[in-house]
Amino acid sequence: MTTAMAPEREPQVETQAEQKYVYLFSEVDRAEKYMDGSWDAVRGLLGGKGANLGDMTRLGVPVPPGFTVTTEACNSYLAAGETFPAGMWQQELEAIQAIEVANGKKLGDLQKPLLVSCRSGAKFSMPGMMDTVLNIGMNDAVAAEMVKRTEPRFVFDTYRRLIQMFGSVVMGVPDEVFEAVISARCKEIDTVSDADLMAEDWEFITTQFKQIYKNYTHEPFPQDPYEQLRRATEAVFKSWNGKRAIDYRNAAKIPHDLGTAVNIQTMVYGNFSAESGTGVAMSRNASTGEPELEGDFLMNAQGEDVVAGTRLTRPLIDLKEEQPDLYAEFEQIARKLEKHYRNVQDMEFTSDRGKLWLLQTRDGKRTAQAEVRIAVDMVEEGLISKEEAVQRVQPAQVDFFLHPQLDAEAVKTAELIATGLNVSPGAAVGIVAFDADTAERWAKEEGKKVIMVRPETKPD
Repeated sequence: MTTAMAPEREPQVETQAEQKYVYLFSEVDRAEKYMDGSWDAVRGLLGGKGANLGDMTRLGVPVPPGFTVTTEACNSYLAAGETFPAGMWQQELEAIQAIEVANGKKLGDLQKPLLVSCRSGAKFSMPGMMDTVLNIGMNDAVAAEMVKRTEPRFVFDTYRRLIQMFGSVVMGVPDEVFEAVISARCKEIDTVSDADLMAEDWEFITTQFKQIYKNYTHEPFPQDPYEQLRRATEAVFKSWNGKRAIDYRNAAKIPHDLGTAVNIQTMVYGNFSAESGTGVAMSRNASTGEPELEGDFLMNAQGEDVVAGTRLTRPLIDLKEEQPDLYAEFEQIARKLEKHYRNVQDMEFTSDRGKLWLLQTRDGKRTAQAEVRIAVDMVEEGLISKEEAVQRVQPAQVDFFLHPQLDAEAVKTAELIATGLNVSPGAAVGIVAFDADTAERWAKEEGKKVIMVRPETKPD
């Protein structure tokens, strides 16, 4: 027996007439028809991420096959007391079968296993929503079989990521306990980068991670790929009402009844080899507005490594030197997407053994200085009108641009006490807080000037 069987019975569901809750990326036309041709309504149904993945698929951009569970399913789930709406889980299983056919792989199969990612995606980009879970479908049996046919380092790196992400994101295991194991192993072999860890290191770490998972959850790591998928889907729905998400919606005046979509997508591997990689990029410079690609990437890594701030990234221009053909293809796609959306695009990409894949695109955020230049340039390029150009510069962007900046010369002579990834719009002075609740209490109740410092750029 080489294939895990899809469960014949779905979880408890509410009794109601069945409706369509799941759309393949290739079914974006059907979603658009359901919403009477309104693209804004499609974004409300599929979330910004799901809608754009479907739209890119329609445009012929290389997107790994996948599907979106709608925001309507999320709202029904929450309204019914955290119960899947009738037919939703069965539709999700049918969508999995469709992407199995598209990939020539099967979830849980030992010879050709399909692995997928699970991402949240509301209509508006929202900090505080559930983090990504990668490599759903990996388990002990799949890993043991994969080791026989491919690079063991890749296999165990892939498995440990699933356990770590599933444990922290879905089950609430503190991420720090997982990271401590990796740090300890790096110290053991006298390296500061987990990129230097070998197959035997990741195998050891995977074993440790499974024990951590069991210690915190009082159950072994789930081996059934469909159980992994079901729990990850539920975790996305539940994250809509998480404290951080609610706080952000209150601050940004986003309605609380929109719900979030769930995006399930075929895995592509930036960590397969030294020739593979992943990155994030803007179609124009977000600081100056210059018409040039700007971004960061990592070789032999997966997407979360780039955005989490756990590894030192490289500027995108280096990719032009290392893989000129791939860079040229990405540049062409970036221009195509920018012309289609008539806006600067913020993109996530992966190179799997030289094959380029786009995992996300959305309108890119930029400084007021960049916004003015981009607006003028796009008028001259015929992409937008002068009226639209004027309306694009928002008061919040001007405020962002007016934040004080560190003096470049002073930085050179300053005594450093720490280094990190800059995620603030400018320079600031204040007392350091290490969690959001403390920062909020000090600022609101005690009137202190506060800088929040976190190990990684995560929703908490």
